[in-house]
Amino acid sequence: MRFLVDECLSVELVLTVEEAGFDAHDIAHVGKAGWKDWNVAQYASQRDLVLVTNNGADFRRLYAKASIHPGLIITTPSVDRTMQRRLFRGAMGELAVVGEPINQVLEVDLDGETVTFSLFDLPI
Repeated sequence: MRFLVDECLSVELVLTVEEAGFDAHDIAHVGKAGWKDWNVAQYASQRDLVLVTNNGADFRRLYAKASIHPGLIITTPSVDRTMQRRLFRGAMGELAVVGEPINQVLEVDLDGETVTFSLFDLPI
């Protein structure tokens, strides 16, 4: 799996992905900072990159229109960099169990101190 980290999240998530043995890029470091969400979604899909964002509302809508996509990971709480890395480490562990999220969304959230996951198909 390969990942694209949206600019709304810490660039340190790229390190989290690389520590897990996967390839990752930050949207700003591929020269696409400031792009509209639809451009980001298209870029990720064309390059078979799982998009990681906390902008769930916009990207759920965009990915619902796609007939096929490589997957979407949404971290739902707005938290600091350290917690973002913790949430994403959990997401990487979840993906190790469920596999590639083709046409799926993995939502990562916090319930108190517990990291929770919700995996669903999109488009439905």
